Amino acid sequence: MNSTKITEFNGTPVVEMNAGNYTALAAYELGSNIIRLRDNKNKIEFFRFKADNPAEVIKQSSEVWGLPSLYLPNRFADGKLKTSDAVYQLPVNEKAPYNNHIHGFLQKRKHTLVEHYADDNCAVVKTRYRYDENDEFFEYFPVRFLAEFTFTLSECGLEHKIKLTNLSDKMMPISFATHTTINSPFSDGGKEDNIRLFVPAIKRCLLNERCLPDGEPVSLDGTDFEYVADGRKPVLQNVDNEMYTAGSQKLDGQDFHGVIAEDIETGKKIAYEVSDEYKFWIIWNDKGFNGYFCPEPMTAMIDAPNLDMPRGITGYREIKPHEAFEAYQRFFTVK
Repeated sequence: MNSTKITEFNGTPVVEMNAGNYTALAAYELGSNIIRLRDNKNKIEFFRFKADNPAEVIKQSSEVWGLPSLYLPNRFADGKLKTSDAVYQLPVNEKAPYNNHIHGFLQKRKHTLVEHYADDNCAVVKTRYRYDENDEFFEYFPVRFLAEFTFTLSECGLEHKIKLTNLSDKMMPISFATHTTINSPFSDGGKEDNIRLFVPAIKRCLLNERCLPDGEPVSLDGTDFEYVADGRKPVLQNVDNEMYTAGSQKLDGQDFHGVIAEDIETGKKIAYEVSDEYKFWIIWNDKGFNGYFCPEPMTAMIDAPNLDMPRGITGYREIKPHEAFEAYQRFFTVK
């Protein structure tokens, strides 16, 4: 029977969602983070999760647990953010030699639980965060907006929908990502050596020593092809901010816009589908030996608003006052 209920996880309120074979924990006060997603039937733990992990630990390192949502994501050179009608100076929170602003603020805020319910088809949680003068970051980025999240759990997995509405009189820059932490290994009793990640990479976005784009995307080369052929091992080696333009691959004979993680010993798979708004994938694994890896979908390139490239290449966009931007993701298992 599908259900939702408010409970507590090690010091923070969460909504526990149950539907199909899945269980999820939505930690709305931790940036609307889905701190756990589990397929109980197939014994698959999707995200990096520890049952005894204090909420304060997640709060202090919110990008590396669960499914954190980032606005504005990734790096901005020297903290500068140039839009069509303004230039903003964000705090430089990534030290030398990088000297960038990184990852914004949305994942660090207490969000509001709007509603939760379940019916015969699914379990639903809705949250939101209103960004305005009450946020300490507003002095750097004075663009009011409303972020609304809808999480839907069903026998088809977990769907994550985001809606950003511009509440200001300025153009609102749109770059959004999730710093998705896939557990390694993700199947109970599995071995990290058996994990392979398949990414529908089209071109490689080269990065310089500051992890900023170094020109327009280039053709795939070397280990890039592993992602699109037999799968690349995403752990037990250092994978450091490998960025690709996103295409589609096949899943059960159908076009699939997303990445697939497979345990090649058992054949169990995590399918991670994203909407067309997500035009890039960044693969990162925190040096490779910390029990997780991150296939991160982004709607725009790193430092996109500042790049001297067409928006058709960078994916960067802006929305006018009162306009909204929407995108979705979905996680499910394949056996």
